[in-house]
Amino acid sequence: MVDEGPNPVTAEGMAQIDGHVARIETALKTEANVLLRETLERDLRYWTVRKASAELAPPPSGDTISFGSKVTIERKGRTQTFRIVGVDEADPAKGLISIRAPLAAAVIGARVGDTIEADEPLGELDVLSIQR
Repeated sequence: MVDEGPNPVTAEGMAQIDGHVARIETALKTEANVLLRETLERDLRYWTVRKASAELAPPPSGDTISFGSKVTIERKGRTQTFRIVGVDEADPAKGLISIRAPLAAAVIGARVGDTIEADEPLGELDVLSIQR
């Protein structure tokens, strides 16, 4: 299923989408197995739609958290650093969280020094730093 609406991406996210499309198009040129071709064609349709809806977001600027910002917060006694990215490039294990994640929604618009009262399980969040 493809998400409705705009698909904000970072420059890295756009490159990843382009890479998926190119890889699948190359594989389709040589794949003879009917079932694998069907899977590749389905995947190509998905990535083509994601590319068509992709909107390259400008780099973050200013002192507030926005799409693309790298943020360090403290919550529940631990420090956490993450970057807010597009849905397709999100990888929490690498510190990349989706713009649609509750944590991203909670911190968008905040500034260094702000304390955010978010619903559980997030709880209270203290913004320690913002990088662009």
